[in-house]
Formats: sequence, C-alpha cells, structure tokens
Amino acid sequence: MLYYLFTWLHEDFDFPGAGVFQYISFRAAMALILSLFISMIIGKRLIEFLHKKQVGETIRDLGLEGQTAKQGTPTMGGLIILAAILIPTLLLAKLNNVYIILILISTIWLGIIGFLDDYIKVFRKDKKGLAGKFKVMGQIGLGIIVGGTMFFSKDIVIREKISKQAYLPTSEIFNVEGNADRAKMYSKIPIKSTKTTIPFLKNNEFDYSILISWIGKGYYKWAFLIFIPVLIFIIIAVSNGANLTDGLDGLATGSSAIIGLTLGILAYVSGNYVFANYLNIMYIPNTGELAIYISAFIGACIGFLWYNSYPAQIFMGDTGSLALGGIVAVFAILIRKEIMIPIFCGIFLVENLSVVMQVGYFKYTKRRFGTGRRVFLMSPLHHHYQIKGYHESKIVTRFFIIGIMLAVLTIVTLKLR
Repeated sequence: MLYYLFTWLHEDFDFPGAGVFQYISFRAAMALILSLFISMIIGKRLIEFLHKKQVGETIRDLGLEGQTAKQGTPTMGGLIILAAILIPTLLLAKLNNVYIILILISTIWLGIIGFLDDYIKVFRKDKKGLAGKFKVMGQIGLGIIVGGTMFFSKDIVIREKISKQAYLPTSEIFNVEGNADRAKMYSKIPIKSTKTTIPFLKNNEFDYSILISWIGKGYYKWAFLIFIPVLIFIIIAVSNGANLTDGLDGLATGSSAIIGLTLGILAYVSGNYVFANYLNIMYIPNTGELAIYISAFIGACIGFLWYNSYPAQIFMGDTGSLALGGIVAVFAILIRKEIMIPIFCGIFLVENLSVVMQVGYFKYTKRRFGTGRRVFLMSPLHHHYQIKGYHESKIVTRFFIIGIMLAVLTIVTLKLR
C-alpha cells in the first residue's frame, strides 16, 4: 500500500525522496525493520493477554530436564509471527505481483490450519488437536493452488538462457551486459516451464515434464500430473519437519530465520537478470519482489526469538510451526529451488528422518523380535541429545551453527557445479 502511495507521490508530484520506494533493496530493509518492531511490540501485548486468560501449553512429561518448568507457558505465539510477516508485506510489496499473492495466500492458509489445531488443544482441551487428516487435506489443497497457478498462470514464466546469438534473431535476444560475445543471453520471449534448479550439476536445471515424455508429442500439457503431486509432497514434508523441530526454545524460530536469509538471497539473484547472468542460473522475472516478503519473514522470526529464546516466554504452537515450514516450502517452489531444500532445510530434514527411522525401526524389530528397539534414545533428534545430558541452549546453538553451514553450502552451489 505504501509502495503505491509513494509511487503516486513520486510520479504525479515529484515528492522528494518518494522515488526510493522503487528500489527493492530499500523496501526489503524497511520490511525487515518494521517486522522486528511489530513482533516485539505485539509479542509483549500477546504474552500479557494470554497470561491473563491463563492460556498455557500442556506439557507431556517425557522425563526431560527442565520440562516441567515449561508447564503453563503461553502458546499460539505464531500469531505474532504471522502479523509481523503480513503487515510489512501488505504495506511495502507490489500486491499485484502473482508471486506475492501466492505467498500471502499460503501464509494465511497455513496459519489458519495451525490456529485451528492450537485452538482445539488450548480452548477445547483436546490434546490431539486438529485431526491429522484435516491438516494433510489443507496442505494438499494449498499444493493444488500453488502448483496449479504455477503451471497454468500466464504470469509465471522464465526466460531461457541463450549461449550463442545465432540461436535466435537479434530482436529476440536480451543482452544483459551489452557484449554479445561474452555476455550470457536471455530470450526476450518468456515461456511456461516446469524447470527447476538442481544443485552440483553443470547444466543445473531439471524439467519435471521429462518424466512423462514417453507419452509422445504434446506431453508437456500433461506435466501437471507430475508437477503438482511433487509440490504437494514437498509442502507436507517441510511443513511437518518444521513442526517437529519446534521442540526446544528458539530452535524452529532461529532455524527458520537462517533458512529465510538463504531463500532471500536466492530470490534476489534469480529475479535480477544481472546476477542471474553472472551466476549462470535461471532468470525468473518478477521474483525479486519476494525479497520484501522474505525480509519480513526474517524480521518476524528474529523478533519472535526475543521472547522465544531460552527460557521461552511464549511458544509459537502449530500456528507458527506449520506456517513457517509451509512458507519455506512454497517460497522455494516459487523461485524454483525446491530440489535444494534438503540442503538449506537440513535441520528440518534430519528431525523428520529421525522420527521416521525411530518409528519404522521400532515397528520392524517388534514384529521380528517381539520387542521394539530404538535407533535414538528419543525422537525427534533434539530430544536424543537432551537425554544424553546436553543443555537445551547448547543443543539449539549447535543446530544453529549447522544451519548456517548448510546455508553457506546452498549459496556456494550456485557456482559449485
């Protein structure tokens, strides 16, 4: 909204300083600062309100150190994160941008699912919360919306790299540096595509439609049968991974902030033809605007960490954790970096896998030997280290360090191939 106001002031009245709102970098910085203020201000008010209403987390006794002290800590803090993301984005982003529309829909959609789960647990006193099948149905619905829009919308396109000028007439070549011999070229003709980025390979693009090329001529129009289910799986996996990670004070919040910074860099370079050309990566027009959203996302996570770091004054609940994971998944999909999720979301991945391994191995050994055995002392993985005697804050800090290492590796893959 402010973007449109200052654009009008700049164009019609030549208002001093109004033109700065045309720069994505400025609006991204403002979104970060604004989200920090919002999360810190709203956080204090919400904690006081929840304390008065005696809305607290019911802790299941697992015999972990310091666990009983968390009994009654206010939950549903994800509302703080959602407000700190949505308000700056609505104020500073171009709201007619299809990528911004999709990510806003995803944020609200997943926030509602998580809120319903927390509401049932807290106010209805049902520890099971929203039935798992309804959560999955909601995530599938979002996957269909995102995947369908990406596949069918004429506004979501890429520009193909042209290595030699001879491939297209001069009028159809977009020379980003003015040097036809040395600069990489991008076609001026945008195309629909199901391509995505795949790390570590020289030609670092993979086209989902290839998987059904055996159909024959015209196979691309059926590519959505592969494309959409893959996106649904990614959204469910990452969303649940973030939910499982939310077990120690600040762990999911801080990890999400690190992941958000990584995604912000990827979005900015993918939506800027100069950087895309220099890095020899896919150029995706209009995705640069997502830098405003992800800046608000980072600010919201850091601001919430003010209250959520050890010892936590508030928990995000499923309102926050399901939304954070789903946002990460959808954002990565929009900038076509979803195959890189196992790298920069490595923390979420190992937390997910630790539960799958624990449950699977227990069931297998019980069926075969009559007694169930475990791979870890407890899952998710962070509880394993708690039982081994590591302090909660030490576990969280070390996970952050690993997350930073994975983030750096992700950025390095842009040139390491």
